[in-house]
Amino acid sequence: MKAPTRSGALVAGVIVAMLCAGPSTGQEYPVRDIRAICNFPPGSGADILVRYFSDRLAKLTERSVIVENRAGAQGNIATDFVAKSKPDGYTIMITPASSTLAAAPHLFKQLPFDPLKDFAPVATIAKLTFVVTVDAGKPIRTVAELTQHLKGRPGDGLFGATNNSGMVSGTILRDTSGLKTTYVPYKVVTDMVNDMVRGEIDFVVTDATWTFGQIKAGRVRALAVTSPTRASAMPDVPTMVEAGFAGFDVTPWWGVVVPAGTPKPVVDRLSALFTQIATSEETKTFLQRTATDPFPGGADSMAALLKADLERWGRYVRLAKIEPQ
Repeated sequence: MKAPTRSGALVAGVIVAMLCAGPSTGQEYPVRDIRAICNFPPGSGADILVRYFSDRLAKLTERSVIVENRAGAQGNIATDFVAKSKPDGYTIMITPASSTLAAAPHLFKQLPFDPLKDFAPVATIAKLTFVVTVDAGKPIRTVAELTQHLKGRPGDGLFGATNNSGMVSGTILRDTSGLKTTYVPYKVVTDMVNDMVRGEIDFVVTDATWTFGQIKAGRVRALAVTSPTRASAMPDVPTMVEAGFAGFDVTPWWGVVVPAGTPKPVVDRLSALFTQIATSEETKTFLQRTATDPFPGGADSMAALLKADLERWGRYVRLAKIEPQ
């Protein structure tokens, strides 16, 4: 049999190397479309942010970034899906991580994922406040007036929220005021606000991203923001601290994560891309319109923040006397 030539051996070696090649390096990534998982339904405040950042990521990479909404269980369905996805950088989650990762272990007895072990932090991108709102048609203009109104309602009334941050904020307001107001969970923010306008619930606590448009349209009235400082987009709305709730600070932040085990060059590439997006003037303008602020940070700073927030949310949940589900 004729022995292989030197050139033939080289070609064979190249083919074997190509077949055995591992994940693409950060410089090569991405080589195909990316899935961006959203924890909440289409049309929600979360969906608005996920679609904005996904669109900008697509423009930078020249690859399609396909948003998938996997709503349910206060974000846990999507989070679990990402935790179990292939760690190759092609499934990412753009998420209110302070809620879906840091708060979740304190609010649920059993989680199918570990917020620290099952994810690789990529970058922080934004932070926002939540807003305590009432039907604009009601003669309620302050949190003090809201609590007086609730005291006149059977069982001290009802409040709604669609996620962990809203639920914890409303519960702290209730318990600090000495009320027994019942929390009503919602999956869809529009359903919740419609019920409030119909008088079926008394107030809601939801993210400023979605609520800001409703406030400007005159449909709901903002009584207070949950952050320790006033929101730049709503300078006339007082903080909960100003409303008499000392130390009140629920300021959710957004970040990007991928499944644990994703190659570091890919994580670094994604981190650089999202930092570029978060620091752009276009993004600053967009976030201003949605009552949100830029919050750029790399993978290491996000990892440290997540660990700190796990402890902080434990304090919040204990303060609100919330029993894990």
